[in-house]
Amino acid sequence: MTFKKTPLTLSAGLLALGLSIGVAYADYPEKPIQLIVPWSAGGGTDAVARQLANGLQEQLGQPINVINRTGGGGIVGHTTMAMAKPDGYTLGLATAEISTYRNMGTSDISYEDLTPIAMINFDSAAFNVSADSEWDTLDKALADIKANPGQYTVSGSGPGAAYHLAFAGFLDQQGIDPTSVPLVPSEGAAPAFQELAAGGVDIVFSSLPEAESMRQAGRIDTLAVFSDERLAAFPDVATAKELTGQPWAAGTWRGLVGPDGLPGDIVETLAEATHKVWESEEFQSFMDKRGFGTKWRGPEEFADFMATQDEQNGKIIDKLGLAE
Repeated sequence: MTFKKTPLTLSAGLLALGLSIGVAYADYPEKPIQLIVPWSAGGGTDAVARQLANGLQEQLGQPINVINRTGGGGIVGHTTMAMAKPDGYTLGLATAEISTYRNMGTSDISYEDLTPIAMINFDSAAFNVSADSEWDTLDKALADIKANPGQYTVSGSGPGAAYHLAFAGFLDQQGIDPTSVPLVPSEGAAPAFQELAAGGVDIVFSSLPEAESMRQAGRIDTLAVFSDERLAAFPDVATAKELTGQPWAAGTWRGLVGPDGLPGDIVETLAEATHKVWESEEFQSFMDKRGFGTKWRGPEEFADFMATQDEQNGKIIDKLGLAE
């Protein structure tokens, strides 16, 4: 005898399927989770990821295995996150570079290929000069830069990195052509500060923790930090907003993501667990000791933040002529 599916039996079947899926999500996670890190082991992002993984393992009751997928300036790792099955068992710690790839033409991947879960870190960029510099205020520095395009140089990273875009965006906001201060590429802040102290460059952009040893030694001065408020650990450094009257918060960040299409129930579970880790004394103490800034944004706020970063960086990348 042939069984005929009526609207009533079809509805019942769909309801049963929905309930079974709901139960599956309610039991999440039921097995170990992979946390993809797009940068090498031993680096800052790797350190933050492993601290987060330790906390999430305790909160979720399943092992969180950190997997480093390096290459392409972070493209390989971010692509791995985006291509994962959206079941909550492959997550990633995305970094600020996700807002540069599509804009620079190095990859089609963008924040739109990811599901935001929680932003946990933000490190504001700072405007540093030599202690011997004639610039003892931000106003003087900006006035000279504007009056003498091409005369001064800046360093701190490679072209298109988060802090480079933060610095270039600030110049643009102040009505200064961001290409008028040529970038001297470096492998990070440390060699750039050595070059600054030797007189090889005029400005270095970095996080304040990266600048602290040189500041303490009296070899550099920090004229401003690109933050909404003064950083608690560096209360003597004024914000760009205080000095110019225009808000400018820019730097680098890290946040937990999944592939696009991650179910809402799983996002909620992960965001709640991540917030508990973020609030913990262990996590806050670790971040403070390592000099990482802590900033919380939940799924919706994180999504808005990434969209804004993508748009903002796209404009600066275009003005710098970095788009391929």
